[in-house]
Amino acid sequence: MTDLTNPNSTSKPLSSAGDATSASSTPPTILRCVMGSLIAGGFAAALYALTLSIVQTFANSPIHSDNVTAINIGAAVRTLVMGIVALGAGVFAFASLGLMLLAVQLLIQKLVKKTDRSSGV
Repeated sequence: MTDLTNPNSTSKPLSSAGDATSASSTPPTILRCVMGSLIAGGFAAALYALTLSIVQTFANSPIHSDNVTAINIGAAVRTLVMGIVALGAGVFAFASLGLMLLAVQLLIQKLVKKTDRSSGV
């Protein structure tokens, strides 16, 4: 696909998904995994604290209405808000856990490779 906005462009079209990720083809390192894990863990902790704050706010301010439809819509909106924030916290927590496990795996592979070289295999 050509660049229709700039007819003088010399950019090549992407031929495969591998071309799109060529800039980030560096292998993961232990430090990058640990740093990413700490950042994702920080986001997860912040979102968890936000979830607790939202739950407390919703518990302290009930819906005051005589209209059943308004109460149902209010309950649905509250559930959606809580669910989205809790889902975000869970996603970041699992990402943090996965990155930390990747760092452990890379560390084990590095240690095994060192012992193989020293044993002459």
